[in-house]
Amino acid sequence: MDQLQKGSKKLLNAWAFYDWANSVYTLTIASSIFPIFYSALFVSQVEKNVSAFGMVFKSTALITYVTAFTFLIVAIFSPILSGIADYVGNKKTFMKFFCYVGALGCIGLYWFSLDSIHISLLFYFMGLIGYWGSLVFYNSYLPDIAFPEQQDSISAKGFSMGYLGSVLLLVLNLAMVMFPNFFGFDISISKTLLETGTEKEIAEALKEAKNSASFEAMRISFITVGLWWIIFSQYTFYILPKGISKGGKVTKDVVFNGLKELRQVWLQLKQNLRLKRYLVAFFVFSMAVQTIMLVAVYFGEEEIAWGGADAKTFGLISSILIIQVVAILGAFLTSRASAKFGNIKTLIVINFFWMGLCFYAYFMVTAMQFYFAASLVGLVMGGVQSLARSTYSKFLPETEDTTSYFSFYDVAEKIGIVIGMVLFATIDQLTGSMRNAILFLVVFFIAGILLLFRVPKEAN
Repeated sequence: MDQLQKGSKKLLNAWAFYDWANSVYTLTIASSIFPIFYSALFVSQVEKNVSAFGMVFKSTALITYVTAFTFLIVAIFSPILSGIADYVGNKKTFMKFFCYVGALGCIGLYWFSLDSIHISLLFYFMGLIGYWGSLVFYNSYLPDIAFPEQQDSISAKGFSMGYLGSVLLLVLNLAMVMFPNFFGFDISISKTLLETGTEKEIAEALKEAKNSASFEAMRISFITVGLWWIIFSQYTFYILPKGISKGGKVTKDVVFNGLKELRQVWLQLKQNLRLKRYLVAFFVFSMAVQTIMLVAVYFGEEEIAWGGADAKTFGLISSILIIQVVAILGAFLTSRASAKFGNIKTLIVINFFWMGLCFYAYFMVTAMQFYFAASLVGLVMGGVQSLARSTYSKFLPETEDTTSYFSFYDVAEKIGIVIGMVLFATIDQLTGSMRNAILFLVVFFIAGILLLFRVPKEAN
């Protein structure tokens, strides 16, 4: 088909539609059903330990380490790959590659088991790196397909479409898990047991059969995510341009150009005290915020008394939906607060809020307490992310090379996630409790608050 003009409605909508395709990964795999599924594998394990890579890990520590390693790979290679893609003009090919790797990784999770833990973790790694890898190229398309005055609105539209699509699939998957018989999963028991078993034995058998069917429904949900991601991304891939080639061969300079640009930004930060101090503060508090969001469901599954498997599954997924809904209100309130009191003051208050949440999480044990915590997380989750990024944008110097600055910002965020996740996993592994790891994150919020107080009001 003929290439559409920059700014055309059809082109913008096709770009935004990729959010509809890939956001199901974050909600179903990263945030809800997979963490529940993964934790359920360790119900019969002694102290929930697992052997992998020649060591014995606590189950939650292992998955946290793998997540941290994946973010490290993304942080190192995303500026290199994006630089190559821009030069040879085939960013769509790279985006497709990571999309399919991620989707196939999701489908592969159907066979996730402790007996083949290494190949299972490879599928998990594929899903995670596929999502974040494709996002690098997806985001880089924005200035190519939209004029500056269109970028905020189309980005918000993509977010909205992603939210709607991911919630729709999650609700379907939740229904499959909670009511497996309605979707055709087998929950029958033997005729002999029905005829000769006691009422208690029959009830236990039916409960076990339903749990087994729900477990199978979780596995099927991973396949639905992979298929959804592949199928709905096709419209985006059909419409988006391939890119503009700069000609020539891919040389050593081209490969490392992205890293050189990051180094240049780092050198320029030395002449901009306000931006430098803000970026250090962001690096510290974002480390804790992102870690909490990535481990929240694992914490809820392990540390909260739900009163049964069904109640746990329904409660955890409902909590994720609560967070998603409340986050919209939180982003609005944060925007209003920053307009009235200023970005830095609002971020300081939000960091105090997060610090209080860590203390609260250390002591909470009941389902209602977890629901309340989920509401509070939603209130500050969307707000802190959007405000942190917009504050960075406001503090940028007069430059046309905003891409390099935001690439530096993204890499700093990913490195922060790596450090936060590794520290969290290590404390969890050494102490045997995720509560201790959550409490430790208070240190980063305190440091973040102190660093934010040091950010100058005016540019130097």
